Amino acid sequence: MTEAAELPPAPEQAREVFGERFADAVRYAELLAEAGVQRGLIGPREVPRLWERHLLNCAVLSEVVPEGVTVCDVGSGAGLPGIPLALVREDLKITLLEPLLRRTNFLTEVVELLGLDHVTVVRGRAEEVMGKLPPVHVVTARAVAPLDRLATWGIPLLRPYGEMLALKGDTAEEELKSAATALTKLGAVTTSVVHVGEGVVDPASTVVRVEVGESPGGVRFAAKRAKAARTGRARRRRG
Repeated sequence: MTEAAELPPAPEQAREVFGERFADAVRYAELLAEAGVQRGLIGPREVPRLWERHLLNCAVLSEVVPEGVTVCDVGSGAGLPGIPLALVREDLKITLLEPLLRRTNFLTEVVELLGLDHVTVVRGRAEEVMGKLPPVHVVTARAVAPLDRLATWGIPLLRPYGEMLALKGDTAEEELKSAATALTKLGAVTTSVVHVGEGVVDPASTVVRVEVGESPGGVRFAAKRAKAARTGRARRRRG
């Protein structure tokens, strides 16, 4: 059995970024380094770089998330970027969407332990929950899938004129270019690559931003959404 690496002390930037929630961020880092590794949610080699590569890298996403919006973190995994974002932004209502039971169990434990009352954990795949979850202003994702595939899962969860924010690496520009046609079919009207966390993480975090128009997911998903809404109304009437 691989011995878990030691979690390094939190860098000074973490105190600034997490503010009053710094102690909770430390506890979350400890949970990732212990239970997260034991349950196979993160690799033991990630422990020494948990702060810079994971927690801070995700927390700085808050720079491009509007105030007071609803957020769905697709394929949340061990809670990245959803939980760091929740720690720095209590004005947001965040759903952590994850299909695997062992991960949703971990997420539920973390949310309860840290008292994140503005966070909900939902087990399921994005394509299964469309129409069951209310459409959100912002979809976030990190290391889930290539952009074209991620967009087919994330964009249909958006409300009209919402946006998908995907944390990506050096391939962001290439992925955006190769996914251009697929994004247009899914209702995207504006796309860009932005960098966040200057002075906090080095290199800065790279975010692909996809803004949609009045039909998130395109024509096909608009029909699905309308059908789901009609079904929901019929259930409420029967109830």
